Amino acid sequence: MANSWVEAAILGLVQGLTEFLPVSSSAHLRIVGALMNPGTDPGAAFTAITQIGTELAVLLYFRRDLWRIAAAWLGALGKPWRAMDADARAGWLVLIGTLPIVVLGLLFKDAIETVLRDLRITATMLIVFALVLGFADRVGAKRRPLGSMSVRDGILLGFAQAMALIPGVSRSGGTISAGLLLGYTREAAARYSFLLAVPAVLGSGLYQLAKSWGDWGPIGPGETALATLIAFIVGYGVIVVFLRLVSTRGYWPFVIYRIAIGLAVFALVGAGIIPATA
Repeated sequence: MANSWVEAAILGLVQGLTEFLPVSSSAHLRIVGALMNPGTDPGAAFTAITQIGTELAVLLYFRRDLWRIAAAWLGALGKPWRAMDADARAGWLVLIGTLPIVVLGLLFKDAIETVLRDLRITATMLIVFALVLGFADRVGAKRRPLGSMSVRDGILLGFAQAMALIPGVSRSGGTISAGLLLGYTREAAARYSFLLAVPAVLGSGLYQLAKSWGDWGPIGPGETALATLIAFIVGYGVIVVFLRLVSTRGYWPFVIYRIAIGLAVFALVGAGIIPATA
Protein backbone atom coordinates (compact mmCIF):
# COMPACT_ATOMS: atom_id res chain seq x y z
CA MET A 1 0.00 0.00 0.00
CA ALA A 2 2.82 2.40 0.93
CA ASN A 3 4.43 1.80 -2.45
CA SER A 4 1.28 2.86 -4.30
CA TRP A 5 1.30 6.23 -2.48
CA VAL A 6 4.99 6.74 -3.28
CA GLU A 7 4.40 5.85 -6.93
CA ALA A 8 1.44 8.24 -7.11
CA ALA A 9 3.54 11.03 -5.59
CA ILE A 10 6.29 10.41 -8.17
CA LEU A 11 3.75 10.45 -11.01
CA GLY A 12 2.27 13.70 -9.67
CA LEU A 13 5.74 15.22 -9.61
CA VAL A 14 6.35 14.08 -13.19
CA GLN A 15 3.01 15.53 -14.31
CA GLY A 16 3.75 18.89 -12.68
CA LEU A 17 7.25 19.06 -14.14
CA THR A 18 6.31 18.11 -17.70
CA GLU A 19 2.78 19.41 -18.39
CA PHE A 20 3.84 22.88 -19.52
CA LEU A 21 7.12 21.92 -21.16
CA PRO A 22 7.05 20.78 -24.82
CA VAL A 23 8.06 17.23 -23.85
CA SER A 24 4.65 15.48 -23.43
CA SER A 25 3.47 14.89 -19.88
CA SER A 26 1.29 11.94 -20.97
CA ALA A 27 4.35 10.25 -22.49
CA HIS A 28 6.34 10.76 -19.29
CA LEU A 29 3.55 9.38 -17.10
CA ARG A 30 3.28 6.37 -19.41
CA ILE A 31 7.05 5.76 -19.38
CA VAL A 32 7.65 6.36 -15.66
CA GLY A 33 4.61 4.23 -14.77
CA ALA A 34 5.99 1.36 -16.84
CA LEU A 35 9.45 1.70 -15.26
CA MET A 36 8.09 1.64 -11.71
CA ASN A 37 5.69 -1.21 -12.41
CA PRO A 38 6.63 -3.12 -15.59
CA GLY A 39 3.52 -4.05 -17.55
CA THR A 40 1.38 -1.44 -15.78
CA ASP A 41 -0.04 1.67 -17.44
CA PRO A 42 -1.28 4.42 -15.07
CA GLY A 43 -4.02 4.89 -17.66
CA ALA A 44 -5.54 7.71 -19.68
CA ALA A 45 -8.00 8.45 -16.87
CA PHE A 46 -5.24 8.97 -14.27
CA THR A 47 -3.37 11.19 -16.73
CA ALA A 48 -6.44 13.32 -17.43
CA ILE A 49 -7.39 13.67 -13.76
CA THR A 50 -3.91 14.71 -12.62
CA GLN A 51 -3.92 17.32 -15.38
CA ILE A 52 -6.70 19.04 -13.43
CA GLY A 53 -4.01 19.92 -10.89
CA THR A 54 -1.76 21.54 -13.46
CA GLU A 55 -4.68 23.40 -15.04
CA LEU A 56 -5.62 24.78 -11.62
CA ALA A 57 -2.07 26.15 -11.55
CA VAL A 58 -2.82 27.86 -14.90
CA LEU A 59 -6.03 29.32 -13.48
CA LEU A 60 -4.12 30.70 -10.51
CA TYR A 61 -1.18 32.10 -12.48
CA PHE A 62 -3.27 33.61 -15.28
CA ARG A 63 -6.25 34.53 -13.07
CA ARG A 64 -6.17 38.22 -14.02
CA ASP A 65 -5.81 37.49 -17.74
CA LEU A 66 -8.56 34.87 -17.67
CA TRP A 67 -10.93 37.09 -15.70
CA ARG A 68 -10.30 39.99 -18.08
CA ILE A 69 -10.83 37.78 -21.15
CA ALA A 70 -14.00 36.20 -19.73
CA ALA A 71 -15.48 39.59 -18.78
CA ALA A 72 -14.64 41.09 -22.19
CA TRP A 73 -16.06 38.06 -24.02
CA LEU A 74 -19.35 38.19 -22.10
CA GLY A 75 -19.59 41.94 -22.62
CA ALA A 76 -19.02 41.60 -26.37
CA LEU A 77 -21.65 38.91 -27.06
CA GLY A 78 -23.75 40.00 -30.01
CA LYS A 79 -21.18 42.47 -31.31
CA PRO A 80 -19.54 42.13 -34.75
CA TRP A 81 -16.05 40.60 -34.71
CA ARG A 82 -14.39 43.86 -35.74
CA ALA A 83 -16.09 45.76 -32.92
CA MET A 84 -14.62 43.49 -30.27
CA ASP A 85 -11.48 44.35 -28.34
CA ALA A 86 -8.46 42.03 -28.19
CA ASP A 87 -9.59 40.29 -24.97
CA ALA A 88 -13.05 39.46 -26.33
CA ARG A 89 -11.50 38.07 -29.52
CA ALA A 90 -9.08 36.01 -27.40
CA GLY A 91 -12.07 34.45 -25.64
CA TRP A 92 -13.62 33.42 -28.95
CA LEU A 93 -10.29 32.12 -30.24
CA VAL A 94 -9.83 29.89 -27.17
CA LEU A 95 -13.33 28.46 -27.66
CA ILE A 96 -12.83 27.95 -31.40
CA GLY A 97 -9.40 26.39 -30.81
CA THR A 98 -10.91 23.95 -28.30
CA LEU A 99 -13.35 22.40 -30.80
CA PRO A 100 -10.83 20.16 -32.64
CA ILE A 101 -9.62 18.37 -29.50
CA VAL A 102 -13.19 17.85 -28.27
CA VAL A 103 -14.40 16.40 -31.59
CA LEU A 104 -11.32 14.26 -32.24
CA GLY A 105 -11.16 13.15 -28.61
CA LEU A 106 -14.71 11.80 -28.81
CA LEU A 107 -14.24 10.23 -32.25
CA PHE A 108 -11.02 8.40 -31.34
CA LYS A 109 -11.70 7.86 -27.63
CA ASP A 110 -11.18 4.08 -27.67
CA ALA A 111 -7.92 4.26 -29.62
CA ILE A 112 -6.60 7.03 -27.35
CA GLU A 113 -7.16 4.86 -24.28
CA THR A 114 -5.73 1.66 -25.81
CA VAL A 115 -3.63 1.25 -28.97
CA LEU A 116 -2.20 4.78 -29.01
CA ARG A 117 -0.62 4.14 -25.59
CA ASP A 118 1.84 1.66 -27.12
CA LEU A 119 5.30 2.83 -26.02
CA ARG A 120 6.69 2.36 -29.53
CA ILE A 121 4.17 4.94 -30.77
CA THR A 122 5.06 7.20 -27.83
CA ALA A 123 8.79 7.01 -28.61
CA THR A 124 8.17 7.69 -32.31
CA MET A 125 6.05 10.76 -31.54
CA LEU A 126 8.65 12.08 -29.09
CA ILE A 127 11.31 12.00 -31.81
CA VAL A 128 9.17 13.16 -34.76
CA PHE A 129 7.69 16.13 -32.94
CA ALA A 130 11.10 17.03 -31.50
CA LEU A 131 12.17 17.59 -35.10
CA VAL A 132 8.99 19.58 -35.79
CA LEU A 133 9.64 21.80 -32.75
CA GLY A 134 13.28 22.31 -33.72
CA PHE A 135 12.33 23.23 -37.29
CA ALA A 136 9.63 25.65 -36.09
CA ASP A 137 11.99 27.33 -33.64
CA ARG A 138 14.63 27.76 -36.34
CA VAL A 139 12.46 29.07 -39.21
CA GLY A 140 9.64 30.88 -37.37
CA ALA A 141 9.63 34.67 -37.79
CA LYS A 142 8.91 35.22 -34.05
CA ARG A 143 7.47 38.69 -34.65
CA ARG A 144 3.71 38.47 -34.19
CA PRO A 145 2.13 39.33 -30.82
CA LEU A 146 -0.76 37.33 -29.40
CA GLY A 147 -3.22 40.13 -30.18
CA SER A 148 -2.76 39.66 -33.93
CA MET A 149 -4.23 36.14 -33.95
CA SER A 150 -6.90 35.42 -36.59
CA VAL A 151 -9.73 32.86 -36.59
CA ARG A 152 -7.75 30.77 -39.08
CA ASP A 153 -4.75 30.74 -36.73
CA GLY A 154 -6.96 29.81 -33.79
CA ILE A 155 -8.35 26.81 -35.68
CA LEU A 156 -4.89 25.69 -36.84
CA LEU A 157 -3.54 25.92 -33.29
CA GLY A 158 -6.58 23.98 -32.08
CA PHE A 159 -5.75 21.11 -34.44
CA ALA A 160 -2.13 21.28 -33.30
CA GLN A 161 -3.29 20.92 -29.70
CA ALA A 162 -5.51 17.97 -30.67
CA MET A 163 -2.44 16.05 -31.87
CA ALA A 164 -1.50 15.71 -28.19
CA LEU A 165 -4.25 13.10 -27.83
CA ILE A 166 -1.41 10.79 -28.90
CA PRO A 167 1.10 10.38 -26.03
CA GLY A 168 4.48 11.71 -27.09
CA VAL A 169 3.25 14.63 -29.20
CA SER A 170 2.88 17.17 -26.34
CA ARG A 171 -0.03 19.59 -26.14
CA SER A 172 2.21 22.57 -25.46
CA GLY A 173 4.79 21.34 -27.98
CA GLY A 174 2.19 21.03 -30.72
CA THR A 175 0.62 24.45 -30.16
CA ILE A 176 3.97 26.18 -29.64
CA SER A 177 5.37 24.64 -32.84
CA ALA A 178 2.31 25.75 -34.81
CA GLY A 179 2.49 29.21 -33.25
CA LEU A 180 6.14 29.61 -34.20
CA LEU A 181 5.47 28.44 -37.77
CA LEU A 182 2.69 31.05 -37.98
CA GLY A 183 5.18 33.74 -36.99
CA TYR A 184 4.27 34.33 -33.33
CA THR A 185 6.90 35.14 -30.73
CA ARG A 186 8.03 32.35 -28.42
CA GLU A 187 6.29 33.92 -25.43
CA ALA A 188 3.05 34.56 -27.36
CA ALA A 189 2.96 30.95 -28.57
CA ALA A 190 3.58 29.66 -25.03
CA ARG A 191 0.96 31.93 -23.44
CA TYR A 192 -1.71 30.95 -25.95
CA SER A 193 -0.81 27.29 -25.38
CA PHE A 194 -1.57 27.72 -21.68
CA LEU A 195 -4.85 29.57 -22.28
CA LEU A 196 -6.02 27.15 -24.98
CA ALA A 197 -5.47 24.18 -22.68
CA VAL A 198 -7.78 25.39 -19.90
CA PRO A 199 -11.22 24.33 -21.27
CA ALA A 200 -9.93 21.19 -23.02
CA VAL A 201 -7.86 19.78 -20.18
CA LEU A 202 -10.28 20.70 -17.40
CA GLY A 203 -13.17 19.26 -19.41
CA SER A 204 -11.27 16.02 -20.10
CA GLY A 205 -10.15 15.70 -16.49
CA LEU A 206 -13.63 16.27 -15.04
CA TYR A 207 -15.13 13.82 -17.56
CA GLN A 208 -12.60 11.13 -16.63
CA LEU A 209 -13.14 11.86 -12.92
CA ALA A 210 -16.89 11.29 -13.26
CA LYS A 211 -16.38 8.25 -15.49
CA SER A 212 -13.82 6.65 -13.14
CA TRP A 213 -15.80 7.21 -9.94
CA GLY A 214 -16.05 3.84 -8.22
CA ASP A 215 -13.80 2.10 -10.77
CA TRP A 216 -10.37 3.72 -10.50
CA GLY A 217 -8.20 1.18 -12.28
CA PRO A 218 -4.58 0.59 -11.20
CA ILE A 219 -4.31 3.77 -9.06
CA GLY A 220 -6.91 4.47 -6.36
CA PRO A 221 -8.76 7.72 -5.61
CA GLY A 222 -6.61 8.74 -2.65
CA GLU A 223 -3.37 8.25 -4.53
CA THR A 224 -4.83 10.06 -7.58
CA ALA A 225 -5.81 13.00 -5.36
CA LEU A 226 -2.28 13.15 -3.93
CA ALA A 227 -0.76 13.10 -7.42
CA THR A 228 -3.13 15.88 -8.52
CA LEU A 229 -2.18 18.07 -5.54
CA ILE A 230 1.55 17.60 -6.18
CA ALA A 231 1.02 18.33 -9.89
CA PHE A 232 -0.69 21.62 -8.96
CA ILE A 233 2.11 22.81 -6.65
CA VAL A 234 4.97 21.80 -8.95
CA GLY A 235 3.15 22.95 -12.09
CA TYR A 236 2.75 26.49 -10.77
CA GLY A 237 6.50 26.81 -10.25
CA VAL A 238 7.19 25.42 -13.73
CA ILE A 239 4.93 28.05 -15.37
CA VAL A 240 6.89 30.86 -13.71
CA VAL A 241 10.28 29.48 -14.78
CA PHE A 242 9.19 28.39 -18.27
CA LEU A 243 7.75 31.76 -19.34
CA ARG A 244 10.93 33.49 -18.25
CA LEU A 245 13.06 30.92 -20.06
CA VAL A 246 11.28 31.02 -23.43
CA SER A 247 11.35 34.81 -23.61
CA THR A 248 15.17 34.74 -23.78
CA ARG A 249 16.15 31.27 -25.05
CA GLY A 250 15.05 28.83 -27.73
CA TYR A 251 13.52 25.38 -27.55
CA TRP A 252 16.54 23.37 -28.67
CA PRO A 253 17.29 21.89 -25.22
CA PHE A 254 13.79 20.35 -25.32
CA VAL A 255 14.37 19.08 -28.85
CA ILE A 256 17.52 17.24 -27.79
CA TYR A 257 15.85 15.92 -24.62
CA ARG A 258 12.84 14.56 -26.55
CA ILE A 259 15.06 12.71 -29.03
CA ALA A 260 17.14 11.23 -26.21
CA ILE A 261 14.05 10.04 -24.30
CA GLY A 262 12.50 8.59 -27.46
CA LEU A 263 15.66 6.62 -28.27
CA ALA A 264 15.90 5.45 -24.63
CA VAL A 265 12.33 4.13 -24.74
CA PHE A 266 13.04 2.22 -27.96
CA ALA A 267 16.12 0.71 -26.28
CA LEU A 268 14.21 -0.26 -23.10
CA VAL A 269 11.38 -1.86 -25.07
CA GLY A 270 13.80 -3.61 -27.43
CA ALA A 271 15.79 -5.03 -24.51
CA GLY A 272 12.60 -6.30 -22.89
CA ILE A 273 13.09 -4.17 -19.77
CA ILE A 274 9.63 -2.64 -20.18
CA PRO A 275 6.80 -3.99 -22.35
CA ALA A 276 5.43 -1.81 -25.17
CA THR A 277 1.84 -2.39 -24.06
CA ALA A 278 0.23 -2.86 -20.68
